[in-house]
Amino acid sequence: MRIDIITVLPELLESPFQHSILKRAQKKGKMEIHLHQLRDYGLGKHKQVDDYQYGGGAGMVMMVEPLSNCLDKLLSERNYDEVIYATPDGKTLTQSIANQLSMKENLIILCGHYKGVDERIRENYITMDISIGDYVLSGGELAAAVLVDAIGRLIPGVLNDETSALFDSFQDDLLAPPVYTRPAEFRDWKVPDILLSGNDKAIDEWREEQALKRTEERRPDLLENDMD
Repeated sequence: MRIDIITVLPELLESPFQHSILKRAQKKGKMEIHLHQLRDYGLGKHKQVDDYQYGGGAGMVMMVEPLSNCLDKLLSERNYDEVIYATPDGKTLTQSIANQLSMKENLIILCGHYKGVDERIRENYITMDISIGDYVLSGGELAAAVLVDAIGRLIPGVLNDETSALFDSFQDDLLAPPVYTRPAEFRDWKVPDILLSGNDKAIDEWREEQALKRTEERRPDLLENDMD
């Protein structure tokens, strides 16, 4: 998979992609992540990428021309499955969306800034708007990092244990059950006996029960959505 990210702050994204699972994904050749400095396409000697909004109002807007030039260049080089805009008014990122995107070959992610991008970019280039929650960040870079991480760990061969991602929270609209590791007893806090029994069937049933219980207690909305 190849992911191209358009940003005015590429340095903000360098660190998240140079460590842990995303570093491993790139080293294994499972992912390519390319950062594109939008100011390389900026206008005039100051490489301008933003301007005042028509109609007045506070806040600057990312200009149509630099964005269009950058997107045109990328789109001329290969076919992209999605051109994604990271924005608070997009569709909320879910595990299901991450699953779908992990099966794509080429993605572009546009990181918004200021008051957002000129609407003509959204109308003519963007195929998917994604939000990571109902709040506003200073820019789309952190949202892009979250999205890339959520996608990357699902690509076969990225995780050491490929079955691990199948049991993450939200994969089956349930939260993940409690997990424990050694020692079996610490400060009189004991691991549930069932997990030490060696009875795989009983353990699976316990985990399913615990996942349902945890979801009912913490995210009952997930169960309501499942029934709709």
